[in-house]
Amino acid sequence: MRSNLRNLKVCVISDVHLATHASKAKVLLKYLKSVHPETLVLNGDIIDSWRFSRNYFPKPHLKVVRHLIKMLEKGVKIVYITGNHDEFLRKFNGSEMGNLKIVNQLVLEIDGKKTWIFHGDIFDHIIHQAKWLAKIGAASYGLISLINTAVNHVLLLLGYHEVRIYKNIKKKFLKDKTPLSRFEQAVIKVAAERNCQTVICGHTHAPKDKKATTEQGEVRYINCGDWVEHFTAAEYADNQWDLIYFTDSIDDPADEPDMLNEKELYNSLFQELALTHLISPSK
Repeated sequence: MRSNLRNLKVCVISDVHLATHASKAKVLLKYLKSVHPETLVLNGDIIDSWRFSRNYFPKPHLKVVRHLIKMLEKGVKIVYITGNHDEFLRKFNGSEMGNLKIVNQLVLEIDGKKTWIFHGDIFDHIIHQAKWLAKIGAASYGLISLINTAVNHVLLLLGYHEVRIYKNIKKKFLKDKTPLSRFEQAVIKVAAERNCQTVICGHTHAPKDKKATTEQGEVRYINCGDWVEHFTAAEYADNQWDLIYFTDSIDDPADEPDMLNEKELYNSLFQELALTHLISPSK
């Protein structure tokens, strides 16, 4: 193991959205190569089934999948928590394949304290009442990402830094609600009722670290953000949770298309999974 790896007890990442133009797989791969967690929690929307197409799965995205498999081989426990964009996996709730486990939510007891981890979409009324509207929003996000990629290529050629159009739009029109948004209040209320001192979610793509006092006691709310705009993760080390912002190579060019053809993609994925011997009999 490389000595420059940061050893973590738990690492939580969310909203990677592999198989979309928005995903910054190269930056995520650099982050994953910089840490060695005992447990890695993939907190939903890792693979984007809403936008998945056999015509778009760049090599950097496949490299992320390969690295996750290598982590499993090295003994890292990976818990895949399902989100709304990868909800097709929810029917596999409780399934285990070697060091990989698929769940809909997770409760960890660390150093005598309970942490509840889940994606967060169950508190999103739009997802449940008007899923078509959420999908239109996702499609619009994809279009903006394509435009953003083209703009950044031009900027980099001219010697300028990248811009993040969607992030700037959100900053302008969606002001942060303080101290707690309705979403955060709902999450914290349920966490307190479950006697959890910390709750970690994703879904909103808005990294946050807040504390709230409830009738049951203080609850810490952490949103671990995303890997399309903010490059953030929740890490547990030295007996505490931290929300970290990964800043290494943020100004790298956006993922190049560098496409695999359909046959290469599926052959590569099959070989990677087959060689790991992950699948074990049901317990």
